[in-house]
Amino acid sequence: MSETLTGDLLDLSAGEIVAALAAGRASAAELADAAIARIEARDGPLNAVVVRDFERARTAARAADQALARGDRRPLLGLPMTVKESHEVDGLPSTWGSPAFNGWTASKDAVAVQRLKAAGAIILGKTNVPPFLADWQSTNPVYGRTCNPWDLSRTPGGSSGGSAAALAARMTPLEVGSDIGGSIRVPAAFCGVFGHKPSYGIVPLRGHSPPGLDGGPIALAVVGPMARTAADLDLGLGVLAGPEPEEARGWSLRLPPPRHTALADHRVLVLDHHPSAATDDAIRQAIDRVAARLEAQGAQVARSSDRLPDLAAQHRVYTGLLNAAMSRGSPAGTTLNAHDWMNLQDAQLAYRRQWDGVFEAFDVVLTPAFGTVAFRHVDEPDNSKRVLRIDGRDTGYFDQLAWPALALLPNLPATVVPVDVSPEGLPVALQVVGPYLEDRTAIAFAGHLEREFGGYRPPPGY
Repeated sequence: MSETLTGDLLDLSAGEIVAALAAGRASAAELADAAIARIEARDGPLNAVVVRDFERARTAARAADQALARGDRRPLLGLPMTVKESHEVDGLPSTWGSPAFNGWTASKDAVAVQRLKAAGAIILGKTNVPPFLADWQSTNPVYGRTCNPWDLSRTPGGSSGGSAAALAARMTPLEVGSDIGGSIRVPAAFCGVFGHKPSYGIVPLRGHSPPGLDGGPIALAVVGPMARTAADLDLGLGVLAGPEPEEARGWSLRLPPPRHTALADHRVLVLDHHPSAATDDAIRQAIDRVAARLEAQGAQVARSSDRLPDLAAQHRVYTGLLNAAMSRGSPAGTTLNAHDWMNLQDAQLAYRRQWDGVFEAFDVVLTPAFGTVAFRHVDEPDNSKRVLRIDGRDTGYFDQLAWPALALLPNLPATVVPVDVSPEGLPVALQVVGPYLEDRTAIAFAGHLEREFGGYRPPPGY
């Protein structure tokens, strides 16, 4: 197998790579070597793949070749890939970007990583994050700053920023991130790739928690796939989703198929304003173009609905739950009495029921993933002093939680899909929110938009 052909295979989707390996177009060992060479050649200015496990990956790839030769055809057999640094991988560090955890090494794989390996994936290493996964950037004192391959002066997003940068630069075909405040979807949007926040609870969190904690369920938090195609999100979710191993003795998960197979059959609610966050004109214009195309293709498109909850009030409940959840493992925790916590949970349930009503009238809700395209690196250490300039005025840095939070409080699946490039030459992406447990409806609709608008584009130079 020539190095050129093996390298070309890395530019395919994850599903296409697995099929090529099964057809004997390359060996897993050759492909792993090519992926390692690509990381070594491209990652220097990006600093995305910050934990490298190349020798063990080569060993696993050789074992995958033996399995392929026996006729084994698992979903990811022989696929080289990376995972977010916060996922535990046996024998590798997991610092969550904090010097407090320097030197800590995982003694087992996270459940998500177990499932990737069981499906045949070859783990090349781990990708960068911000400290405690709590920023729109992926810069930390342990590994340094990750840059956006579209423009090195800009953030790739956070907290799965290293994941998105590695995908966009074609150093990995598949990634696994996590999301409690947009940490899958914002990096995907900033780097022009796909990301899926699953319905809450369908992918186990065990092995994704600050070192020393067991990784039980955390309010709002999910683990999910990132990729360069919508089909690969579905492939990854099929591997990751399902009950905890001990719970699988009593129940199983069967996600329903997409509601529709044709774009024209969809009922779409389009939102471009949020009362809690500003949205840049370039993002709104992209939504308008997509909405017009949807109508031209025969879809039913609405720009408002009486069924929609009070988004500002919903966001206040979300921030209450988020602040408590994010304090876990942090030196400065948030205190909340039990009754306040239960009141927040009651309010969350009420909003979930309201969203059920939304999805009686609509199949998907289309929104911005974030109010701007990728912004320039911010070095201000005081988060309260940080601002984002949107439509000519300064806005609160974390106000932008509002768009990803739209799907988080009601536990809904949400898929980010790139649809355009801004006048500055940066990716523009939108968010497809689907009904609870109807993840495949959101992913399939993202696939329709991918076909209509082109989906992933390689950054210049990559």
